[in-house]
This record gives sequence, structure tokens and C-alpha cells, in this order.
Amino acid sequence: MEIVLALAIGTLVASGIWLLFRPRTFQVIIGLSLLSYAVNLFILATGRMKTDAPPIVPQGEAVNPALYADPLPQALVLTAIVISFATTALLLVVLLVSRGLTGTDHVDGEEDGDQSNNRKGGQ
Repeated sequence: MEIVLALAIGTLVASGIWLLFRPRTFQVIIGLSLLSYAVNLFILATGRMKTDAPPIVPQGEAVNPALYADPLPQALVLTAIVISFATTALLLVVLLVSRGLTGTDHVDGEEDGDQSNNRKGGQ
């Protein structure tokens, strides 16, 4: 199970970094989202990969903490999901405004020479 999770995190990080270096803003936003998913999975994995373990320790009893799940990483991931959703929504709004003002979704606001020449010739 840990190998599969590690491979999933590695794949998400590699895909996210690759998309961050793409020239289009939509690809950059998707790359940031993939990186946030990878970080969320990593934080969740730090809380032990255990199923059917209760997160709450009974009061007044001496218990083995290895038998219980750690609720802190789960709470952190839930908070991170909400924050990343809000950040993605904000970036999409900025992307739409930038596209409306510049007419392109290129990261630096300028199209490549070949593509802009092809579009001008086609119009």
C-alpha cells in the first residue's frame, strides 16, 4: 500500500512540475492543483496508513496509541483542500481577466512568433 501511495505522490509531483513549466496559464493552474493533491496525500500518509482505527482515545483509560489513527493530518488535509479550492478559483478568475485584457492565455502575455503569424494569416 505504501509503494502505491509513494508512486502516486511521485507521479502527481512530476506531472505538476511538468505542467508548471508549460507556456499556457491553464496548464500552470492544473500543475498547481496536481502539486497540492500530492502534498495533501503526503500529509495524509504521515498520519499512518491504518483503516478502521478510531481517532478518539477513551478518557481515563491507558491505551496503546499505535492502535488509534492520528486525526491531525486528516484535519490538516481537509483545511488544505478548502484553501486549494479557493486558490484555484481565484487563479481561474485572474486567468479569465488576463485573457480578456490581453487576448491570449500565454504566461507572459505574448504568443510565440509562429503561432501569432499563423493566426494573423488565417484571419
